[in-house]
Amino acid sequence: MHKILLPAALLAALLAPFVPAAAPAADSGVMAVINRAISAFNTGDAKAWAATCTSPAAIIDDFPPHSWQGPDACARWWTAWGADAKKNGDTDAVVTLGTPRLVSVTGERAYAVFPATYAYKQHGRPVTQTGAVFTFALGKTGAGWLITSWAWSDGRP
Repeated sequence: MHKILLPAALLAALLAPFVPAAAPAADSGVMAVINRAISAFNTGDAKAWAATCTSPAAIIDDFPPHSWQGPDACARWWTAWGADAKKNGDTDAVVTLGTPRLVSVTGERAYAVFPATYAYKQHGRPVTQTGAVFTFALGKTGAGWLITSWAWSDGRP
């Protein structure tokens, strides 16, 4: 067997096309505000939830009226979600985000996409929706990163 010795730089250049590039680290401020929003939702803290959003904001979700825009959109979404949950007998809601599919930060704007699971009780019976996607757009403000818009797709056929 013959050994071929290549200088490290040449070896790196030859292998570069076959080695995946390291993904850029997500901005910790972007992830922090998303995590605060999810934590607020999971603990039922409407005020903390609304505090993660800008005013105005825009929201798309799978229950009527499906779209909330303008000042206090996040707070109005919370009220509508609560009414819908009550109407359907839903309690104990928890959203769990998976590993981000994408977190992109460009200057003072960010975009993040997550697989998500929504677990709750409907009339006391556990229900779990898998395959959902939670997408966020964020802006950097004087108060730090805040959610400017978000959309939920529940993954049901």
